[in-house]
Amino acid sequence: MLDPVSLPEKPPILEMRGISKSFGAVKALSDVSFTVKEGEIHALVGENGAGKSTLMKVLSGVYPHGSYEGSILFDGEERHFRDINDSEKLGIIIIHQELALIPLMSIAENIFLAKAPSKYGVIDRDERYRLTKQLLAKVGLTEAPETLITNLGVGKQQLVEIAKALSKEVRLLILDEPTASLNETDSAALLELLKEFRRNGITSIMISHKLNEITEVADRITVLRDGRTVGTLDCHEGTVDEDEIVRRMVDRDLESRYPARTPKIGEVIFEVENWSVYHPLHASRQVVKNVSMKVRAGEVVGISGLMGAGRTEFAMSVFGRTYGRDITGTVKIHGKEVDTSDVHRAIKAGLAYVTEDRKHLGLILAEDIRKNISLAHLGGVSNRGVIDDIQEMKVAQEFRTRMRIRSHTVYQETGKLSGGNQQKVVLSKWLFTGPDILILDEPTRGIDVGAKYEIYSIINELADAGKAVIVISSEMPELIGTCDRIMVMHEGEFVGEVAGEQATQENIMRAIMRRKGR
Repeated sequence: MLDPVSLPEKPPILEMRGISKSFGAVKALSDVSFTVKEGEIHALVGENGAGKSTLMKVLSGVYPHGSYEGSILFDGEERHFRDINDSEKLGIIIIHQELALIPLMSIAENIFLAKAPSKYGVIDRDERYRLTKQLLAKVGLTEAPETLITNLGVGKQQLVEIAKALSKEVRLLILDEPTASLNETDSAALLELLKEFRRNGITSIMISHKLNEITEVADRITVLRDGRTVGTLDCHEGTVDEDEIVRRMVDRDLESRYPARTPKIGEVIFEVENWSVYHPLHASRQVVKNVSMKVRAGEVVGISGLMGAGRTEFAMSVFGRTYGRDITGTVKIHGKEVDTSDVHRAIKAGLAYVTEDRKHLGLILAEDIRKNISLAHLGGVSNRGVIDDIQEMKVAQEFRTRMRIRSHTVYQETGKLSGGNQQKVVLSKWLFTGPDILILDEPTRGIDVGAKYEIYSIINELADAGKAVIVISSEMPELIGTCDRIMVMHEGEFVGEVAGEQATQENIMRAIMRRKGR
């Protein structure tokens, strides 16, 4: 729950009045009003497509004045932002879910990319180093300023983005899904940093689907639904629980966050034996260490572990050896050893892998739904080597209906869909290949509770159809709520196994910590 703090009544630093924004015939925002008090952490929640990111893009100037209706007041004055530079001059800084850092440049170079300290027209490297050290200390990083971004984990990259915001004398910090890609430790550290900013008078707007984090840090919570303001909850006026937020977000009660299922588990259909993988760049570093696993028909098996445990590396190496080098071990499907040495062979053998990074590795965002769904199995919509447009459209329409993809047509650009609907397109793409085994890597990352429920229902349907399903997730409640069995991974090894009915966060962490203490 929210830390007990006593906030004096402060005037609003921000008022957005009657904001409406359309994209063609689609109304993304309709008469939205939104007020943020100075020095508070204000959460903005809603289902995917509710208009949260659109509202923040209006505020930050990504959508310039004139492209929307309504008014923005900052410090009591009406503002007309032509672009993001105008909003940043006032200290309004937005950090998007997809971090805007350049991997092969240093921390210092990234922080001062737009405006580096200079002397006589030449970059002052000593001053840049000094200032970077100061900024990193404020966000709790001890890395050297010359460290390359590519050598940092996602959690530390997020902190570099915040240090970059501090360099611009931030007054209003907007964070879009700041913990979506972080493990629990890094998430907790980031939340503590936001509390520290609040104590120092910095105002924050936080967009997140992780309601437990929202209720922990937010002073007030504004709910959007279908592009409209539903209302604002004050966390200091009584207990605000997650169920109340969900009811306002989806306009209905979710009796359970996880749909019920009666498992019908059959014979073993997927086996991995003595699987070892070495790092693609550091030849001596073994990232997956002689692991074995079995999955039965109709079974949902989870893989849990801390960030860097080797879960994604294991999945990608099994699926077409898309990660790693010097890979050894065998894969068996229906008791027969199969060749999964490249993606084409893995698909042919009956494997499908839904990547954790749908926007960069799972979809072609500039293409329409139809082309994305057929992408992994073009032979299924081709006649003598030529794609049959009518058949491709029919297949896409069938999956659009079956997976409940919310779109105008199958010709809609995939990048214009909400995160939950994009995830359904990725699932459709792989289901069209007709797999027996599906590996789902962070299948609900960055999507709302309503869309999550639909994804969980799809997972149940796949298991009920006799598929073997493997779910990799950083959210332990998700694994506990959806899986028949959970395998715990640590430093490239399976260190424990927990039956679904005995699965608790404590049991999972106990397996990890027991191994760490060896």
